[in-house]
Amino acid sequence: MLAPCQDIIEDIEDLISSQDITPKERYSARKNVTVRSKRKQVTEDVPEPPIFDSIVPGTQTIYTKTWGCTHNNSDSEYMAGQLAAYGYKLTENKYEADLWLLNSCTVKSPAEDHFRNEIEAGRKMGKHVVVAGCVPQGAPKSSFLQGLSMIGVQQIDRVVEVVEETLKGNTVRFLQQKKEAGKKIGGASLRLPKIRRNPLIEIIAINTGCLNQCTYCKTKHARGELGSYPPDEIVERAIQAFDEGVCELWLTSEDTGTYGRDIGTSLPELLWALVKVVPDGCRVRVGMTNPPYILEYLEEMSKILSHPKVYSFLHIPVQSGSDQVLADMKREYTRGDFERVVNFLRERVPELTIATDIICGFPTETEQDFEETMKLCEKYKFPSLFVNQFFPRPGTPAARMTRIPTQIVKNRTKRLSEFFQSYFPYFDRIGLVQEVLVTEISHDRKHYVGHNKSYEQVLLPLKEEYLGKIVRVKIVETTKYSMKGEPIIEGTSPALKPCLPKGAISGIPMEMKSSKYRIGVALAILLAIILRLLWKFFMI
Repeated sequence: MLAPCQDIIEDIEDLISSQDITPKERYSARKNVTVRSKRKQVTEDVPEPPIFDSIVPGTQTIYTKTWGCTHNNSDSEYMAGQLAAYGYKLTENKYEADLWLLNSCTVKSPAEDHFRNEIEAGRKMGKHVVVAGCVPQGAPKSSFLQGLSMIGVQQIDRVVEVVEETLKGNTVRFLQQKKEAGKKIGGASLRLPKIRRNPLIEIIAINTGCLNQCTYCKTKHARGELGSYPPDEIVERAIQAFDEGVCELWLTSEDTGTYGRDIGTSLPELLWALVKVVPDGCRVRVGMTNPPYILEYLEEMSKILSHPKVYSFLHIPVQSGSDQVLADMKREYTRGDFERVVNFLRERVPELTIATDIICGFPTETEQDFEETMKLCEKYKFPSLFVNQFFPRPGTPAARMTRIPTQIVKNRTKRLSEFFQSYFPYFDRIGLVQEVLVTEISHDRKHYVGHNKSYEQVLLPLKEEYLGKIVRVKIVETTKYSMKGEPIIEGTSPALKPCLPKGAISGIPMEMKSSKYRIGVALAILLAIILRLLWKFFMI
């Protein structure tokens, strides 16, 4: 019997995994496919992962871990759904898994460091490791990724193929950008099966990529230029999610405000179409949007954010209060533009929550520039303020700029963080009655977590009848980050459709549920077994 082949197959567009033959033989007739021998690294403390001969799905166990934004989380849900639909067992116990699927984030250095550490841990434990997300997509030649299978951000529909080949000892990389008639499309299909992290929350990526060229950002290297999903596909996915008992819809992307500019539509048009299919008792949360792309839609956005089925919440990163720094960042707006957005929406949307981000210590930031940022934050006292220390990301223009001394950056970060901690946005809420949509459990597992119309966090008692419902509560306590609500039982929303159990596969296409599909899969597996037996017979 031949020993399993261990080869590297880079940038494969088509992988026929139903035949247990070597990649060199499989692709010998194909063009533009590179096959080279895998260089084994002999290391005493890094065991070789086991090679699996079996090609029957469902015989191995997969562990997944995700870093980064909700778009990354959505990608992980789709990859988990495909693996489970194909028969693989998913586990939250990394130690019992045969393969680790790690979905990475490249926005900040600490996230990438954690990702790299997890790869090293998996290798030391003798696990097969597959990497996904923005790190391998943006920097596939990184030394710590060598020898690993990779899934690009627009290739998540190929995860079963990559996992299957990796378990057989091969290294496979799918990193191409998807295009249609020379034009970039949104990415993997929204019709893919998925396993929701939270059965009550559906995350839909409405577009990928962005239009900016921010000098500090590496995500553009991975996600690329703007590619929007057609509105009907997004609405179709939302309808399916609500039919499966979802009560909260998150719209995500690198910049939701740019949605539709490449396909002749807009974010407000999409939102009005979605609102029509949102059932009573459910709500929509709009994801992050940069200031330049919402300026022309302020009137429409104010109406949408005031709608009872849409959270009065918007995440608008400003990054700096200095026009000079914003120009050096290539953010394509001024502080005045940002303030116009905030002022306009605050005036027209009752109890609107604006969340924003600040980068402290950008290379060209002077002390006066930082003072401008402090004044902006003091003016608005944002209830959600994400304070970030500047980290140079390799390959970005900002990484080539002369850095500010580390201690100055830390001091500025500390000063802004201390200011944020100094005020309490909910101190005057005690005694108010609010309607809260309950969707999660708190980290300490002592409360359910809900959000009011402003998407402010409210903690409730752990009573199962509240989960997935809009509950009328009286605020009895407040903290810096949340409030506690005492439920008024008669205020609960009408019962919705029961949600899928945790871990259940959502959104399996109809053709995958049909007898025709099941017969096709059975025949494919049978053919694979026959081909494998014939191969082994002739090689004896």
